[in-house]
Amino acid sequence: MSNSSFERPDRIQFEDADYDFSTLAIRAGQQRTDEGEHNDPIYPTSSFVYSSAREAAARFSGDEEGNIYSRFTNPTVIAFEKRMAALEGGDRAVATSSGMAAILSTCIALLQQGDHVVCSQSVFGSTISLFEKYLSRTGISVTFVDPTQVSAWQAAVTPKTRMFFMETPSNPLSELTDIEAVSTLAHSHDALLVVDNCFCTPALQQPLTQGADIVIHSATKYLDGQGRCVGGVVVGRDAEMEEVFGFIRTGGACLSPFNAWVFMKGLETLELRMKAHSASALELAQWLQQQTGIATVHYSGLVEHPQHELAKKQQSAFGGVLSFEVEGDQAAAWRFIDATKMISITGNLGDVKSTITHPYTTTHGRMTEQAKADAGIKQTLIRVSVGLESVADIKADLLLGLAAI
Repeated sequence: MSNSSFERPDRIQFEDADYDFSTLAIRAGQQRTDEGEHNDPIYPTSSFVYSSAREAAARFSGDEEGNIYSRFTNPTVIAFEKRMAALEGGDRAVATSSGMAAILSTCIALLQQGDHVVCSQSVFGSTISLFEKYLSRTGISVTFVDPTQVSAWQAAVTPKTRMFFMETPSNPLSELTDIEAVSTLAHSHDALLVVDNCFCTPALQQPLTQGADIVIHSATKYLDGQGRCVGGVVVGRDAEMEEVFGFIRTGGACLSPFNAWVFMKGLETLELRMKAHSASALELAQWLQQQTGIATVHYSGLVEHPQHELAKKQQSAFGGVLSFEVEGDQAAAWRFIDATKMISITGNLGDVKSTITHPYTTTHGRMTEQAKADAGIKQTLIRVSVGLESVADIKADLLLGLAAI
């Protein structure tokens, strides 16, 4: 039975209030119903009913606000979107069915035939495939560049350039791009800067405050944090987000209410987890540098990393993903991975459970040999997403891998 005595369910709009990040991560976007629930509710419904035919017509025409159909208006999804907008400092967020759906939706909504994109060559393998194989069929062209050199971004610009796209830090080599410098360049050419903020999350880096126009996430990773659901989200200004929302409404790459609810639960502990992931990853990176059989360690938290100072400027910590090259060949890398016992062999990352993978044959396996070479994806490279287990136990497991090579 409804608790009719419960009042003021919208007591405060947390996304609009002057609260710290940790408070927004727990409370932004929630709108309590007349039931007075303390936890965020889930609305597992495909459609919504109207009080009259007139109200239905007004909802569909946009003359009245309100729920219509869960493909594009679901209260649980909207709550997640509001929370993400608050955390990234954007006007609006649009949730999607996956991280790749977030990238696709952004590009289809904001680009048109003949437009040109300048993209970092050090992005997720599927992102490269999306640009190179599929968006090219729509007449959208792309040039891949060294993400660390602003001059490379400048040299790639054409009169048709409408978007710059980057991951920083990159997957899997932890390469950084100077967000402020590239945003200045992009805006001087009337282009948008889109930043994949998956590795840092807004807990460690907020690209919109550094000049980016749009931020994209695979919510599957750290926003969830426990490897439970697949989803994505796009955050930015109202004007661009309305276009992205329009594509989601028509194209259907929408987020399910249950997954949105899971992601909101993940956001409640995001800041705590990202600090813990970062601390453990830094300790492991420093330890790996001292181990026989390790040729190179890639982690921006290391003082030896060529962009360590930029990482300190753009991020509040260095994240939970590191990679390293073993001595030998691909077979040695595989022996290392197969010898571990606790760490999960999987292509996913951002989990409380540590994961290990061989990017050359998994996450970046569909890239051409030249593209892999350009991006520095070697046969001896191994990526580890450092979880929240005991660091001593993670080290012991990696020692098994070292013994195998």
